[in-house]
Amino acid sequence: MPELDRRHFLVTGLAAGAALTIPAPALASRELRTDPFTLGVASGDPGSDGFVLWTRLAQEPLAEDGLGGMPPRPFTVRWQVYADERCRRLVRAGAAVAAPEWGHSVHVELDGLSADRDYWYRFRVGPYVSPVGRTRTAPHPLSYGGPLAMAFVSCSQYEHGYFTAYRRLAEEHPDLILHLGDYQYEYTKNSYVAPGGNVRDHEGPETETLAGYRQRHAQYKTDPDLRAAHAAAPWLVVWDDHELDNNWAGDIPERPDRPQPDFPVRREAAFRAYYENMPLRRTSVPHGVDMQLFRRIRWGRMASFHMLDTRQYRDDQGCGDGYRDCPDAADPARSITGARQEAWLLDGFRRSRARWDILGQQVFFAQRDNDAGPAKVTSQDAWDGYVASRRRITQGWIDAGVRNPVVLTGDVHAHWAADLKLDYDDPTGPTVGSELVATSITSGGDGADSDPAAHPFLAINPHLRFYNNQRGYVITRVERDKLTADFKVVPTVREPGAEAYTKATFVIEDRVPGVRQTYLRPLDQAARLRSRMSVEDTVRWETERP
Repeated sequence: MPELDRRHFLVTGLAAGAALTIPAPALASRELRTDPFTLGVASGDPGSDGFVLWTRLAQEPLAEDGLGGMPPRPFTVRWQVYADERCRRLVRAGAAVAAPEWGHSVHVELDGLSADRDYWYRFRVGPYVSPVGRTRTAPHPLSYGGPLAMAFVSCSQYEHGYFTAYRRLAEEHPDLILHLGDYQYEYTKNSYVAPGGNVRDHEGPETETLAGYRQRHAQYKTDPDLRAAHAAAPWLVVWDDHELDNNWAGDIPERPDRPQPDFPVRREAAFRAYYENMPLRRTSVPHGVDMQLFRRIRWGRMASFHMLDTRQYRDDQGCGDGYRDCPDAADPARSITGARQEAWLLDGFRRSRARWDILGQQVFFAQRDNDAGPAKVTSQDAWDGYVASRRRITQGWIDAGVRNPVVLTGDVHAHWAADLKLDYDDPTGPTVGSELVATSITSGGDGADSDPAAHPFLAINPHLRFYNNQRGYVITRVERDKLTADFKVVPTVREPGAEAYTKATFVIEDRVPGVRQTYLRPLDQAARLRSRMSVEDTVRWETERP
């Protein structure tokens, strides 16, 4: 058995300043009536010598008090890391405490491991053993390593469908998964209904309390497809809005005309539950209403991932939110990132020596004008509502000489690909970056296949290169000379078990900003007949949805 080292693990309760005593295993055996690993296992934030391991104990995941049916005391959780999938070559082991103050979650931070290789891990408490998860370390900072299989996802509304896309993603065996927000949704059942109706229901009321957020996170993790995706690879996570409240901005809730005097309390509860349920490092332990989520992860010399938070520090959306021709959008004093995060990002551009600088963030970066006339009608919740902020970030990567800037986006429940401009009013101006947008896992229901050229946004905005309104994910292959993105879709989420296929493939060449399509799966005849109506419905759905 390897020697234990305090540097190699984090006791979640101790991160919050609590003094805890390691409980006796025999007591755990008597008190745990059923398997407490119902929420699975996860890993995240990989470095070249380690990563975070996560689990959360819950005998009754849907318990209304959010405590998962666990006794109100801490439990010792033992963890093991192996060099092989069959768990025969033990390389590290230790113990952590799952404290009730932190929802009986465990966050183990490991270092001192070998770079650029797979590891497998599991947890034990009393007589129970967790499922085995696979994770990996990043390449050495001075090494490129091999090609990186990186996937990104967003928007998984439990009620709108089955999480089949998570299962298909897990089967691709990626090296790294980015979740770009809307991991879970706050609504009570039947308050956010997909076209065609919801296929399952949320438990409990709208999430506003710590107990409610804990219960909702637990309900999502009872889905076996989501658990499979967590166990398949390390994740980099950031939130968007629904982890707290639709379209929240800083300390302002969605509907300031309907006062929420306890919104700071709600925000603190949502942040705490998010940390408890995600594989995050101790640097992201929330402090009241504040939580440090923007951070940078380096994948050797191949890529730097700049993970952004476009919710916590933003100014309120202009002109009452929604799609508007809004003069406030151009106000240079307004920011979507806040001054401190913007300075951090620009400094990261200047310091970067990576082949690819990848921004993992939430809302559409490129301009999307939905008016063909002189008005500029854009989404005030996206970067279009913070034009000067977007221009400063874009100018920042140009001035820093960033070799290959790529923006990854979620939020809009459809696949998109776009060329990025410094000045979108000049369509002949140079392309200075690339944007890839992942559709939702389930949000919006099935959607439908369509001819990308039929979407009116592509005609109004010539820098937009692709659109598809089916559910799915994006998986990329990041190499020194190119980044290849496969836009994967599933034909339905109303029933479980659908197969995934590639709808389109785009390539970004080294030192050639912009996206180039290399494959598009043609429509079948039935889909062609439905195509234009589907696009019209989608435009209306997107501009009216929560």
